[in-house]
Amino acid sequence: MFIQTFKSEGLSHLSYLIANNGQAAVIDPRRDCEVYAEAAAVEGCQITHIFETHRNEDLISGAPILAKLTGATVYHGPHAAGKVRYAKTVREDKCVEFGNLKLKVLETPGHTDDSLSFALYDTDFGDDAVAVFTGDALFIGDVGRTDFYPERAGEVAGLLYDSLQKLQSLGDQTLIYPAHGAGSVCGDNMADREFSSIGYERRNNPMLGISSRQAFIEHKLQEHHYQPPYFRQMEQLNLKGGSATSRVMMPTALSPAQFKDLPAKTVTVDVRAISSFLGAHIPRSLALPLPMVPAFAGWYLQADDPIALVASSAEDAERAARHLARIGYDRVLGYLAPDLPAWAAQAEPFSSLSVINLSEFKSRRNSPPKNWQLLDVRGRGEVEATPIDQGVHHYVGLLLDEAKTLDPEMHYTVMCGSGARATIAASVLLRLGFHHVDVFLGSVGALMAAD
Repeated sequence: MFIQTFKSEGLSHLSYLIANNGQAAVIDPRRDCEVYAEAAAVEGCQITHIFETHRNEDLISGAPILAKLTGATVYHGPHAAGKVRYAKTVREDKCVEFGNLKLKVLETPGHTDDSLSFALYDTDFGDDAVAVFTGDALFIGDVGRTDFYPERAGEVAGLLYDSLQKLQSLGDQTLIYPAHGAGSVCGDNMADREFSSIGYERRNNPMLGISSRQAFIEHKLQEHHYQPPYFRQMEQLNLKGGSATSRVMMPTALSPAQFKDLPAKTVTVDVRAISSFLGAHIPRSLALPLPMVPAFAGWYLQADDPIALVASSAEDAERAARHLARIGYDRVLGYLAPDLPAWAAQAEPFSSLSVINLSEFKSRRNSPPKNWQLLDVRGRGEVEATPIDQGVHHYVGLLLDEAKTLDPEMHYTVMCGSGARATIAASVLLRLGFHHVDVFLGSVGALMAAD
């Protein structure tokens, strides 16, 4: 018997292959799903079952694609707010056996109404659960968000509390395999590791330390999470089932002349490090540093947008295209090859973005220049925890819509926690026609270091 974990970087999505006695099951496969079939083949196993812990909001499920590839049956929970066309519905206590292994279905609603967990038993060694695949109900260091049903906020928070009690009843020995790790938008305080147990979480997870159901509900009602617009698209797509990705994910290499001749509506996405973007970038390009593509592309791109990439290497262009494909953006027309120097050598226009250091930042705050405004693009929780005087707050993901409340003739200095989100936000403002924008590089980190 073995369990293999597959991590999708950026999304911090975790999926699993469980194999025993020549059979295998996959839990929460991603869209580019050949990796599961390849791993099963190496172990001499056939994938016969695919389980989904819930209808994902943040990525395209690979379950229907993997089912076509392998002939496996897909299983999904009840109450999915629509028929999951490619899956059979399973309910509490449904069991699937692989030799001496048994997977038992647990209904664990709260994050979503259709949420399931899967308890794993080794029938040769007693009746206790060995592990549990918790989906988005229980994470390592945190629990799932409960904000997808705002009209039922208290009810679903209570359902999650009940689900967590069910999971804890499996026993302290039970290992936990969640659907996301640290960095996911599905939780705020996940630990930066991918292993734990019910016993450890019971003692150390602050959310499991809340013993009162009502206190748990009240805590969840005070949380604030952001929902990128593409979440709704993912929910609908994951009812009918998404299509497979291209077997070749490498975008076409484009010369500067070819890049310039792309359709007028093409969105140029610069996935280089922020220092590269700040130094030189193609005018009106959107800054999305490669590790941040999965978290932020869904705020600014439409599903049918043609996309051209600026990347530091062919490998980075391929990784960016893969990140985009996992969340439904397939129209990547190519990437600029080579990078900006060749573009500039052809006398094509490029821009730079000014940055300020801590000394200049303090000077502006102490004696604000005329028509100057500090723009804080951190999340609401960050702003509440570390407020910065004189700043107007607009979360980076909402800036595309909320910029209409800003004056394009003002001079904006953009700040965040470190400078990365501020650079994204500054690129959004420049695309919208703002003329006077710079970035406080270091941002809150620099302020804290100076104290």
